[in-house]
Amino acid sequence: MPCNIGFVSTRFSGTDGVTLESAKWARILWDHQHVSHWYAGKLDRDPTVSMLVPEAYFYDRDNVWINEHAFGTHQRTPELTRKIYEMADRLKASLYEFVKKFSIEILIVENALCIPMHIPLGVAITHFIAETKIPTIAHHHDFYWERARFSVNAVGDFLAMAFPPSLPSIQHVTINTFAQQNLSWREGSSSIMVPNVLNFEEPPPENSGDSDFRKEIGLEPDDIMLLQPTRVVPRKGIEHSIALVSQLKNPKCKLVVSHESGDEGLEYRDALTELAEQSGVDLRFVHTHVTSDVPYQSNGAPVTALLDDVYAQADLITYPSLYEGFGNALLEAFYYRKPVLVNRYAIFISDIEPKGFKVVTMNGFLTRGVLEQVRKVISDEKYRKGIVDYNYELGKAFFSYSVLRRKLRALITSFTGLDDL
Repeated sequence: MPCNIGFVSTRFSGTDGVTLESAKWARILWDHQHVSHWYAGKLDRDPTVSMLVPEAYFYDRDNVWINEHAFGTHQRTPELTRKIYEMADRLKASLYEFVKKFSIEILIVENALCIPMHIPLGVAITHFIAETKIPTIAHHHDFYWERARFSVNAVGDFLAMAFPPSLPSIQHVTINTFAQQNLSWREGSSSIMVPNVLNFEEPPPENSGDSDFRKEIGLEPDDIMLLQPTRVVPRKGIEHSIALVSQLKNPKCKLVVSHESGDEGLEYRDALTELAEQSGVDLRFVHTHVTSDVPYQSNGAPVTALLDDVYAQADLITYPSLYEGFGNALLEAFYYRKPVLVNRYAIFISDIEPKGFKVVTMNGFLTRGVLEQVRKVISDEKYRKGIVDYNYELGKAFFSYSVLRRKLRALITSFTGLDDL
């Protein structure tokens, strides 16, 4: 029997992993007549199936103040406690309104109950679930204990209560084996592991390489485009990509970063710009956007523009992240049949590398061997094609929509008792 599903987070907008994965979940659910609705502080979903609550955005002015006084200190003031509870009460009221307006039967909370970017929202969701016993899937992408910036704080009681909460109506979902194990060890909570996925059953559009993307960003037809398809935040290791281009010593090599800046301030982007100038590297920031012609799919999720074009025009994907919850951009490189350089971050080592993908790897620093492999991948078309075709087939086997469909079937059935997927 079809259900009304309510997705809840601080943000469903742009190209971050939470936004993209939630759209994939909604697509699978829609295929089986489950209708998705959206609640967040920043939204690019269809307004007719969504509820925008600006106060739920992590850049809301009051929430920014709360974060400034909650982290980096062990002392909490009465004013901070009062502000958290007052804001949580307002947000809880809006959750009641959201569930009533769209007759929500199952909540899917995306990352708002694991990483304390918005403490009042986490508290509000926890209290709401406790009061209503609404069936809830808590989809955890990042836990606070995985980030150094949350280690010194004055809100340990809130973190213990709501990040994540332990309530009988919540089914926890983690995206990698480390997170699954740590959730069990730290909180005593079991979880279902659901990896991030892509629709490998449907290849990229054949005409995706026919755009004027290179011309639009000022590249020549024979330029070698190295693409880093990540947000501009320090853990993405973009300085390694700059070093790679510098050490290749080929003026035709250009570095393009395709996602947004600002989630953690603009200082990192400014430092990268200065580093690229000092290294003689042509660095370009290109923000992928959402099309305005066909703004929404039938399930309310946005249609991403330029993503196909950006990947189609790339010659090599750089992915030198220091830490990732999973690694969406890596799956995208496999999907778009592009060779990729990967810094061997922990989740890659535990959950992706053992599958046998063929990539150029580095261990925190560039070596002569890495540079030689990159040059071979760029220059040897036959070798490159063999690698990318092999990776595509492995992606289809381990990280396709069929995997997500099986996992969601188990999750939804555990609440409804019916095999709806």
